[in-house]
Amino acid sequence: MSYAGNLTPEQAWEILTSDPSSVLVDCRTNAEWNYVGVPELSSIGKRTVFIEWISYPDGAANPNFVQELRAAGVTDDQRVLFICRSGHRSIGAAQAATADGVAQAYNILDGFEGDLDADGHRGAAGWRALGLPWRQG
Repeated sequence: MSYAGNLTPEQAWEILTSDPSSVLVDCRTNAEWNYVGVPELSSIGKRTVFIEWISYPDGAANPNFVQELRAAGVTDDQRVLFICRSGHRSIGAAQAATADGVAQAYNILDGFEGDLDADGHRGAAGWRALGLPWRQG
């Protein structure tokens, strides 16, 4: 594995609440943040870092992802937890952070909304479905 590992949303929340230096990076698109909702960390005195991994609507990779991560204050010694819609894009983000020296870059399984269900809908799994803190973008 080319990053520190995978965490459930519950495990991610536990790390965020117990480790003061841990960081949550939402690597979805601006459209997703605005229309689907975002993790809300103010109750634990933190803020989510928002950096697109892939842009919308063209689907182009963000060539400045790592630079934006560093500009947001992320350091090599922090636990950095990456979340996307369903836990797939965040793997790439965790890999990129690891390649740049972040030793503890994690992917959050099921992401914010989870994979599509049998009816083609999202929302049955992930951060939001588990009732972890979130707000409408």
